[in-house]
Amino acid sequence: MSQVTDAGLLSPVRAGTPVEAVVDDRAWLQAMLDAEAALARAQARLGTLPRRAAELITAKARVDAFDPRALALAARETANPVVGLVAALTRTVAAADPAAAEYVHRGSTSQDIFDTGAMLVAARALRLIRDDLARTERALAELARKHRDTVMAGRTLALQAVPTTFGLKAAGWRQLLLDAEDRIAGLLEGGLPVSLGGAAGTLAGYLEYARVDGGVGGGGGGADEDGGAVDGYPDRLIAAFAAETGLAQPVLPWHALRTPIADLAAALAFTAGALGKIAIDVQTLTRTEVGEVAEPGAAGRGSSSAMPHKRNPVLATLLRSAALQVPVLAAGLTQCLLAEDERSGGAWHAEWLLLRECLRLVGGSAHTAVELAEGLEVRPDRMRANLALTGSQIVSERVAAVLAPRLGKVAAKDLLTAASATADREGRTLAEVLAGTPHLAGLLDEADLATLCDPAGYLGAAPRLVERALSS
Repeated sequence: MSQVTDAGLLSPVRAGTPVEAVVDDRAWLQAMLDAEAALARAQARLGTLPRRAAELITAKARVDAFDPRALALAARETANPVVGLVAALTRTVAAADPAAAEYVHRGSTSQDIFDTGAMLVAARALRLIRDDLARTERALAELARKHRDTVMAGRTLALQAVPTTFGLKAAGWRQLLLDAEDRIAGLLEGGLPVSLGGAAGTLAGYLEYARVDGGVGGGGGGADEDGGAVDGYPDRLIAAFAAETGLAQPVLPWHALRTPIADLAAALAFTAGALGKIAIDVQTLTRTEVGEVAEPGAAGRGSSSAMPHKRNPVLATLLRSAALQVPVLAAGLTQCLLAEDERSGGAWHAEWLLLRECLRLVGGSAHTAVELAEGLEVRPDRMRANLALTGSQIVSERVAAVLAPRLGKVAAKDLLTAASATADREGRTLAEVLAGTPHLAGLLDEADLATLCDPAGYLGAAPRLVERALSS
């Protein structure tokens, strides 16, 4: 029987998507091993660790050699998985070269390794998310271009308001994804830093081991005039570590300064919400009574366990489910800014699952959105039919604006309010009611009213807005 304990059964939005493989236990463990190996190589760059030891540590830092379950159980005794991992890695290296094993985790602390590993995991997941957002954005751009002039009802507070175009709606969805891409790009281009602080954020352990190993001048703890380390070793170590990992250099150690986590939380919550906006619109437009779009079909997709006739909008449902979860989880991550002292006993630990679940959900949602956008079926005929449901009342704003200079703004609005009520009560179109209104005798003839009451003639700047959005 499989020993997998988190197969995604309760989280179908991410089940089977690429993001799962880059954020699961093995991926997280490999990221921490990558951090250990990168640290050894960085120290070797600066001459404070034998190059042979760094090469061996890197070679042995492979996840297949370790048991994630055993490390998880061991973590109950230390409150984090790094302590057990370091011990296991040390044993693995020692089996090949006892001398090299002395340099595993040299001068480091658990949070440096875990937080750097977390940034590596986040970077790998964010690249997948960014690629999927870009692909979805291209599909939405094509929808916006194709349906620039496709007239549909604009709805406010769930009711038809004034006409718009489906192209403008798709352009709006696309703009949200571009905004999400910007936030993710900001993180990938400098917002994900290495963690290097040592036991309490002073880098003392790294510096002292470097002195002992002879790479920072003689013993005795010398310092420069500014009180910094001899020869600026901490700065050089941070730079080398960042270069080895591909992550950014922080200004300060961030064990208790959780800006990188809060920034991740904000970007992931926004991205989930952007995708969720698309989802909730699609759900609304696929309602039987509306029927203006349909999700792409696939064998067995959307089937009901009880109602054979149904084809549920499952892709939008998955996106919406993620959008409802991620902001709640992100709030928990932001709350972890309240980290006491130089390292927190609990706030740091509380971040781990929240961050992974945010990455999973957003990664799964972004991947699902590609299929939704690329296969969305748009139904212009149904859009036109729905525009007729109000008997041209959807353009009452336009008629009131045209009559305002002739009747006065208040009088024109009152007249249209009364005419709309009459149209509803008598089952007639607004144009028919207005044609028989004495106050309009000599002001508007039937041809004028037909033109004014055509929804396709009252799109405002919608087509031009689509063009502007696509050119940006």
